[in-house]
Amino acid sequence: MSRFLSPRHQALDAYTPGEQPRVKLIKLNTNESPYPPSPEAVRALTPEAIERFRLYSDIPARDLCQATGEFYGIDPSWILYSNGSDEILAFAFQAFGEAGVSFPDITYGFYPVWSDLYGLPASIHPVREDFSVDLDEYRGGGLIVIANPNAPTSVAQPLDKIEALVKANPDTVVLIDEAYVDFGAETAVPLVEKYDNLIIVQTFSKSRSLAGARLGFAIAQPHLIADLNRIKCSFNPYNVGTPAQLMGAAAMRDRDYFELTRLAIIETRERAKAALEAMSFTVLPSCANFLFARAPGLSGEALQKALRSRNILVRRFDIPRIRDYLRISVGTPEEMRTLTEAIQAILEESR
Repeated sequence: MSRFLSPRHQALDAYTPGEQPRVKLIKLNTNESPYPPSPEAVRALTPEAIERFRLYSDIPARDLCQATGEFYGIDPSWILYSNGSDEILAFAFQAFGEAGVSFPDITYGFYPVWSDLYGLPASIHPVREDFSVDLDEYRGGGLIVIANPNAPTSVAQPLDKIEALVKANPDTVVLIDEAYVDFGAETAVPLVEKYDNLIIVQTFSKSRSLAGARLGFAIAQPHLIADLNRIKCSFNPYNVGTPAQLMGAAAMRDRDYFELTRLAIIETRERAKAALEAMSFTVLPSCANFLFARAPGLSGEALQKALRSRNILVRRFDIPRIRDYLRISVGTPEEMRTLTEAIQAILEESR
């Protein structure tokens, strides 16, 4: 830390991302897709399209919004794109969080970071014993943020509970972070037309295999989109590059590939879950592209290190209630077989 950093920022506890190794490992630690992007997304980068890279990108990302509107059956003017969903989440914290932000104690690690960064009062609610979110505890303030499914637990709330939350807080913006929704939960997008205080945020990093492109979006009524756009254009109007817009629009329109890979990940997840449970693991019910699991008779730290020594990366959070759980991204079937075989060997060695 330099002597020039402002006093307000010296105490920041910055977000810690998962390890991004330079060497070849089985990488099950950051919830990326195990499959490549849609072939249509790759084909979108034609020589003619590449020639356009010398120009600034289209600020409103019109074709991308059009493709997204077609997918969800909503007007494109109800959509705003950003450089990954993290950016649009940060915009929402800035736009609506001054009167207070509410979120669970075990959830996406960026939420408390943004609260600290922007000096926002945070109301943090403990999750239940089964790691589900008690939505009845969330009332009032400027912004309520719920990841559904939640991360890192993978537990999802049913749509009727989400609607009850939005309805019970008519004067508070409710943001549902749906980064993992495509793997078994029900999206709240259909509720947007009904509620003027609801924002849905999604990403291309998980179910559309474009984590490296940095592409996320919000869906909300136009007045909320205008608020988020005001923050965006006060920061970086050209936040979504032309390559990401081209690939994103093509990926959004390739429904067959989206369904093929999404369902393959769900199938692999359920097989891996069964294999872990057969080894007496505690595995939470997952609606995400990862499993949240605890080994029998072995600490999370020990298992993570043992897997790392076998060139397998998984994620652990050093938080009291969950420090013995591992978050395991769903890889290819072959990667998950290698993982479960390695775990079996580790458990046998530890006895």
